[in-house]
Amino acid sequence: MKKGLLILITLLVCCCKGPEPRKPVQRKSGSFFKASVERSKKLLENEEKQILQIIKKDSLKHYTHSSAGSWYHYLSVNDTTDYTPQTDDLVVMTYNLLSLDNDTIYSQSEIGIVTYKVDKQELFQGLRDAVKLLKEKEKATFLFPSSLAFGYHGDNNKIGTNVPIKSTISILKIEKNQNNIEN
Repeated sequence: MKKGLLILITLLVCCCKGPEPRKPVQRKSGSFFKASVERSKKLLENEEKQILQIIKKDSLKHYTHSSAGSWYHYLSVNDTTDYTPQTDDLVVMTYNLLSLDNDTIYSQSEIGIVTYKVDKQELFQGLRDAVKLLKEKEKATFLFPSSLAFGYHGDNNKIGTNVPIKSTISILKIEKNQNNIEN
């Protein structure tokens, strides 16, 4: 009896394992993300080729490539100051949005005069970067790839998916933040 009970307890202990976790039915390989990255790289490459063709055709103007990834040329330059907008400055500006074929998407009059607190308000990435390159009373035309414009999402109105844009931006006034004046 003791032997039988001992064997029964040994069998129960050896045979009873804890619950075994189920294996996933589908394994994620990351191939979707790799394909998405490749699509984005090809899209950017094609948009940059398109922008460089525009620059090549417009040989009378000198375009500069910004560190953020846009291209621009000045329409008017202010040589009397070196100050460009810093974080928390208030910038009063106007701008328009065009397709790369110069079709108007949003005119300057539709957008109106914009007061923008640098780095604190929502504007598309390219415009936020462009504002920091211009001084008061300067005007420049920027060419933005879609990744710096409204990207995959568009603006839910006139700008569709992955649309590179052109914008002429004028800085009318810069109100310096008190902290930026002291620095």
